[in-house]
Amino acid sequence: MHIQRTLTAKFLGAALVLTSALGWSQPYSPTQDGSAKQDLKAAGHDTKDAAKDTGHAVKKGTVKAAHATENGTKKVATTTEQDTKRAAHATAHGTKKVWNKTKSTTKGAVNGAKEGAEKPAN
Repeated sequence: MHIQRTLTAKFLGAALVLTSALGWSQPYSPTQDGSAKQDLKAAGHDTKDAAKDTGHAVKKGTVKAAHATENGTKKVATTTEQDTKRAAHATAHGTKKVWNKTKSTTKGAVNGAKEGAEKPAN
């Protein structure tokens, strides 16, 4: 009897070990399908999140570029305004200087002509 119990216990123990090992090595097929579906859902969510992050980064870069362009345009406008005022002032000064020279030369020519008309040529 003792030998029979030992053999029966060994046989049942081996059967339990092999059965559980086979059960673990081959997953249940609905779990595989669920896992694949879950993986696809997770990948879809990850893609959505990545697209949102990209959109936010593009928006941030666009706003930054717009502000930089606005500031650059303001600087150029200010510089242009200042340079235009300087040029206008220089033009006015130059025109006044030329006017005075022309006026002086004209007076000299008129006076010279009067003197020449008063004194007959010999």
